[in-house]
Amino acid sequence: MKTKYIAAIALSLVLFNPLNANAEGKSGIAAVVNGEKITVDEIKNVYTNSPQINSREKWDAFYDKALNVWVSSKLVQQAANGSNVRNSNEYKEQMEALGNDVASKLYLRQELDKRISENDLKNLYNQYKNRFVSEKEMRARHILVDDEATAKDIIARVKKGQKFNDLAAQYSKEKRVDLGYFTKRMMVPEFGDAAFAMKKGQLSQTPIKSQFGYHIIYVDDVRDSKPLSYKEAEPQLKGVLAQEAARSLMADMNKNAKVEKYSLDGKTIQ
Repeated sequence: MKTKYIAAIALSLVLFNPLNANAEGKSGIAAVVNGEKITVDEIKNVYTNSPQINSREKWDAFYDKALNVWVSSKLVQQAANGSNVRNSNEYKEQMEALGNDVASKLYLRQELDKRISENDLKNLYNQYKNRFVSEKEMRARHILVDDEATAKDIIARVKKGQKFNDLAAQYSKEKRVDLGYFTKRMMVPEFGDAAFAMKKGQLSQTPIKSQFGYHIIYVDDVRDSKPLSYKEAEPQLKGVLAQEAARSLMADMNKNAKVEKYSLDGKTIQ
């Protein structure tokens, strides 16, 4: 009864103010620290842009832990602003070094962008497509445990109808259940050999032992791999061209600069 009562109150609040129906925090505010607001969005942006975090932890669990970190950071920031630290030589030296670092990075990015054309990107993409060789790939989920007995028990429970993902959440020491699409050579040999001997919709009948422990695999799909679309490949293409452009830029800068280098004993380095 208590649960139903709380649910009814929550529903009435949403109906009373429909603008807040999808709000997180208090109208989008996570905390107010001495009058300064911390928004839910600024915490969520860090979560969303950190695959190493969001692949392992759910948003609400991350938020609960992160909120105290943000509040503590705001308190320290406010205390620093109220002190004379900004007038110290150490602060000025570090700010100058930081400014130089930011300026250098911005300059390099702007110069590299000038040296990478859309035509260069498309030419490199065409080379990639022409050289692409299709191979079998699959999408699979897995559960990873430390001992064979637990793995066998999980397989038996899946066969009896328990949900694979629920058992993964309960038992797997690898929190990334869905491995996405992968080719055989992308996996350790034991895993790759076992997975690619299976068909779509199959569950591994016995645990697969690797250096990481015992795996239970469920194959969701098998297909022939296709080249990435231009949009998907563009970030990687830019990375390749940026490396070439950076080498060219540094060569030009060194060629036009007067540089004198000395060894530790004071001799000129040619």
